[in-house]
Amino acid sequence: MSLYEQLQARQEQARPIRIGMIGAGKFGTMFLAQAIRIPGIHLVGVVDLSPSAALSNMELVGWSAEQICKTSLADAAKSGRTHVGDDWEALVSHPEIEIIIECTGNPDAAVRHCLKAFEAGKDVINVTVEADAFCGVGLARRAEAAGVLYSMAYGDQPALACELVDWARTCGFGVVAAGRGHKWLPHYRQSTPDTVWDHWGLTREQAERGRLNAKMFNAFLDGSKPAIESAAIANSTGLDAPENGLLFPPGGIDDVPNLMRPRSEGGVLERKGLVEVASCLTTDGKQIPHDIRKGVWVCFEGDTEYLRNCFEEYKVVTDTTGRYMCNYKRWHLIGLELGYSVASLALRREPTGVSKDFRADVAALAKRDLLPGEKLDGEGGFTVSGLLVPAEKSVREGLLPLGLAHEIKLIRPVKAGTAVRWEDVEVPKTGDAYLLRKEIERLGAASANSPETGNVERAFEKEHG
Repeated sequence: MSLYEQLQARQEQARPIRIGMIGAGKFGTMFLAQAIRIPGIHLVGVVDLSPSAALSNMELVGWSAEQICKTSLADAAKSGRTHVGDDWEALVSHPEIEIIIECTGNPDAAVRHCLKAFEAGKDVINVTVEADAFCGVGLARRAEAAGVLYSMAYGDQPALACELVDWARTCGFGVVAAGRGHKWLPHYRQSTPDTVWDHWGLTREQAERGRLNAKMFNAFLDGSKPAIESAAIANSTGLDAPENGLLFPPGGIDDVPNLMRPRSEGGVLERKGLVEVASCLTTDGKQIPHDIRKGVWVCFEGDTEYLRNCFEEYKVVTDTTGRYMCNYKRWHLIGLELGYSVASLALRREPTGVSKDFRADVAALAKRDLLPGEKLDGEGGFTVSGLLVPAEKSVREGLLPLGLAHEIKLIRPVKAGTAVRWEDVEVPKTGDAYLLRKEIERLGAASANSPETGNVERAFEKEHG
């Protein structure tokens, strides 16, 4: 039975999937636009730091006053309406809610929300991939220990890429590389919220019409989001990060098989089994036709003569040797597709992507010379961007994860273009996100040195039962 048919059945049985959502920004608002159209779900509550802004966004996408419950979550659960407030702890602990959607975009808050939801026996869909990038395996292990499910958000590129990797492997193909597209030129690394729209391809008026957050969109442009999402893909699929960061090779969809093969065979990869990002711009800034900027891809291998003959017979596009080809999803629709995660988690008990190991990390890279006393402002801001690195290298060199580079003070100078290290900053050592990350680093170091544990996932199982 299809997910949609199962949703319809839940609607007919008056047994909707009951959801709570934390954060009603752009991603959350896109889901709100679809939630009123999907049968078999009930959004019991929405919480946001600004309930009035959440209500405004709901009105923007078609919610009526009759669909809002102004009294309480309990009344909303009974009436089928939706309560809007600012108390996330009440939402997480409400007994009628089955799934929490974490949609704040704040990695420190997201970790705290996820852990509390697990303790309350709730499944979680984590839209805040920034948190997943630096401690996703820890969140997945905590969810498993609590007997609940933890999932990436369908509609975001990591979940879609994971789906393609799973498709290829399930069909019997060896995966050579996987990733997403992007609009990239090297000088975008220094972009700030003040310059983002000049490069993005929108006017300031269009950005204001869409209520777009300049800092969030700049995180895409300056390389932070591609690094974050590539780390999430790697940690979920068992692929690795390139040793020296993403290369952003320029190419369209049909160029992927030639690009995403080992250098020894004419491609850009240092070896098979990596994540990478394809740029939609040539090195001189010209648009490449039939690009994959807004989508995801998987490059796989026809490693026998028979498979390569099949590629040829069915006229698929391969690399020049006929050995490598790709499959792709050209577009991702962000929050408009999130309902698929809700249905998959509740009805199939299957996450749409989940971190299984700590293979890749995103380090904070200085955009300019930084001085002691300055505060870092996280991804998309004025001070740092994200650099994808192998997790082992990140831990060994003491690199500060981008997800924790928010509102923390520098105590040492950091030169432009170099990574910020733990020793360069003053970090509060009590937060949930910090403690979980340090637990992952400790277990990762132990697993790297112990054949008994083998990886971080098994180390968690050993420590947490």
